[in-house]
Amino acid sequence: MTEAEDKPRRGRAGGRAARRARRQRTETRMLPSLCRGLPLCAPLDEEQIARIDAASMDILEEVGIVFRDEIALEDWRRAGADVRGERVHLDRGLVRELIATIPGAFAYTARDQAKSLPFGGPHAIFVPMTGAPYLRDLDDVRRLPTLDDLSMFHKLAHMAPALHSVAHHIVEPMDLPVSHRHLHVTYSAMRHSDKTFMGMTTSPRNAEDVMEMCALLFGDETLETHAVTTGNCNGNSPLVWDETMLGAMRAFCRRNQPVLCSPFVLGGANTPASVAPAVAQLNAEALSALAYTQVIRKGCPAIYGHYLSTVSMKSGAPMAGTPEISLMNFMIGQMARHYGVPWRTSNTLGGAKTFDAQAGYESATTLSAVLHAGANYIWHSAGWNEAGMHCSVAKFVVDAEACAMGYRMAQGIRWDDFDEGLAAVRDVGPGGHYLGHPHTQENFQRAFFMPELFDNDAFEQWQAEGAQEITARALAHARKLLSEYEAPALDAAKEEALRDYIARREREIPAMDALNQEH
Repeated sequence: MTEAEDKPRRGRAGGRAARRARRQRTETRMLPSLCRGLPLCAPLDEEQIARIDAASMDILEEVGIVFRDEIALEDWRRAGADVRGERVHLDRGLVRELIATIPGAFAYTARDQAKSLPFGGPHAIFVPMTGAPYLRDLDDVRRLPTLDDLSMFHKLAHMAPALHSVAHHIVEPMDLPVSHRHLHVTYSAMRHSDKTFMGMTTSPRNAEDVMEMCALLFGDETLETHAVTTGNCNGNSPLVWDETMLGAMRAFCRRNQPVLCSPFVLGGANTPASVAPAVAQLNAEALSALAYTQVIRKGCPAIYGHYLSTVSMKSGAPMAGTPEISLMNFMIGQMARHYGVPWRTSNTLGGAKTFDAQAGYESATTLSAVLHAGANYIWHSAGWNEAGMHCSVAKFVVDAEACAMGYRMAQGIRWDDFDEGLAAVRDVGPGGHYLGHPHTQENFQRAFFMPELFDNDAFEQWQAEGAQEITARALAHARKLLSEYEAPALDAAKEEALRDYIARREREIPAMDALNQEH
């Protein structure tokens, strides 16, 4: 090719170097919320759904739910519940009336409006893990996390196309006092990404701080009409909701922000040692909290939640990726749809201590199950390992790619180029190949998912390129992403207001030493 022949090409596409740079740069544009196109796995028939529902309502009416919170108890009295001490007996008619006012779908508003998301019904979002007290870092060393480590994970989540949120405390920033962490965690999620995020519910006052920071970022009026964050409230199974979670729930619901109403299930330890009755108990616990959100504020968004694990009958240790967890996810999905509310599950969970084959199998089993169960809020979708004790950088980026693969599968079969593809069969005919056909050239990028982190080269090529296994490739990819990260623009006045708020609250909140406070 002569210089003259090459010049127009450079003009049109920026030259070979520019094209090569574009090919080498990792794609980080966020995918839209997943709109499922596959049939759901629904093992319960209508009679069995009714049986679970009736059993749960019997639990609510006859056994009752403990609400260890005076404000909640008084709220329930005013709502007409039968309150006996701390135990609230809920009439099934009252429960059905209350949960009927929960929106079946709503939209999440992100700082970047282009990253706002429809949610509920067929729409689902992937959210990274949270709460790890350790990490496996960019050198695959297990250690205590810092605020810088948390910011790193927020950046990685921001750049992962299939992750729709940056969550909140993916790892615990152990270099900050416990009493101040929620402020910096929230700021990090807001500053390092313009996707939606989670708000911390570690205490009622912390939840109020999160609401105030959201108001500074989005405006009070926006909070009244738009979901901008998500809180999580864990129940104490069996059949208890405590003051901390209920107070945090009120802080979110009063500002019209959604909360995950999440019983914390250790199957066989805090539920019956059998799938169906465990789901009946969990369903009762979730319904009691969902109903309470509507006592706080009728019509506010709420999400049927749970954390599912089964307990080893040999050791008592929690397990992930087991068949029973998949079955429970399928059942809970059916129950949530029966009540017409969106629901949350946990994804890519595992108990492995390193990013090994166990971690991969457990995570893949869970990912497949939650997609076929039809979950809407797919939490813990990246990084989880060692039963949540650490977040692995390597696993985080591989999980994010696995979610992109699951996203593609769950979209279902594309038919928009069916006729063109059949025409290619006639063009190529017997014994030919399709690699150079125009239909292939037009569709090769979207026809089949091409993972970046899974190696499919010949053994000799893999060996020549350093014989790297998945952990090494993933850590190199994470470093590349971080080198390419660009912070999304944030209005200077809003950033200053957030920083001022953090500084004021740090002066007001006693900064006890983290180690002393934990012990």
